[in-house]
Amino acid sequence: MTFPPPQRQWPAWLVALTLAWPAAAFGQNAANPAVSADPVQRGAYVFRAGGCFECHTDTKNKGQPLAGGRGLPTPFGTFFSPNITPDPETGIGRWSEADFVKAMRKGLSPAGENYFPSFPYTAFAKITDADMQALWAYLRAQPPVRQANKPHDVPFPFNLRLAVWGWKLLYFDGKPFVADPAKPAAWNRGAYLVNALGHCGECHTQRNLLGGLKSDRMFAGSTDGAEGKSVPNITPHPSAGISRWSEKDIADFIGSGMTPDGDFTGGLMGDVVAESTKYLTAGDRLAIAVYLKSLPPIESLPRKPQSQ
Repeated sequence: MTFPPPQRQWPAWLVALTLAWPAAAFGQNAANPAVSADPVQRGAYVFRAGGCFECHTDTKNKGQPLAGGRGLPTPFGTFFSPNITPDPETGIGRWSEADFVKAMRKGLSPAGENYFPSFPYTAFAKITDADMQALWAYLRAQPPVRQANKPHDVPFPFNLRLAVWGWKLLYFDGKPFVADPAKPAAWNRGAYLVNALGHCGECHTQRNLLGGLKSDRMFAGSTDGAEGKSVPNITPHPSAGISRWSEKDIADFIGSGMTPDGDFTGGLMGDVVAESTKYLTAGDRLAIAVYLKSLPPIESLPRKPQSQ
């Protein structure tokens, strides 16, 4: 997730209406979809919480849902998201559930090749078995789209999949999420949503020269985030972070995109709110806020000048 500053201004009534109505249609006032007995309904919720739509849909070019092709410019090159519809030729239609779990938990293709860590399996490995099964059920229920995947535009040596084995030894532990019994339920739920499904640290943490997350700067923002943009600090640092935001402020923001002072976010965070966090239940949004407010405050690095 990406917090302010906002990047564009729209009439407040228009933004609020645009962000609000699909969430209501999704069933925010119905039974909690996060614990639904229907695996597809539960999977739809996991899908939204995981931010799958905005990454795997090339919305800028009016691409078909989940057919891939969205470019992710990074300091290591541009990676393109793959087709995750159940098309048997160009998507994941021939995958087994075991193939899907292997990809999510180990970062490996059905053939055993490494996926590049632009696919955040370092976070998705922490997803629970129940949520993983539900997400698989949901993806299998989607309409297939025949669209070939775009090759990544990544220079040598970052295009070597064999080298990812070494990267994994350094930066990927593959451990599941474990709740902290000393913490309240809301904190643990927020920790799971932020660190596993939401994979917020993947954008909000500075990376080193090899692309590994700097563990001592978790959530303190990044000067060279996705699409070449600086990503804000979401620790409760008194000047650089969100210490002045209340838990309600944070929960409201990730539900509507509106900041405490009445502005609306845009850019990547606009996509996240529009396609992911606004679909979360009020309880889950508050849980995220509880967790973020508990993080150790960390000063931000100096920001790089933004390209115009």
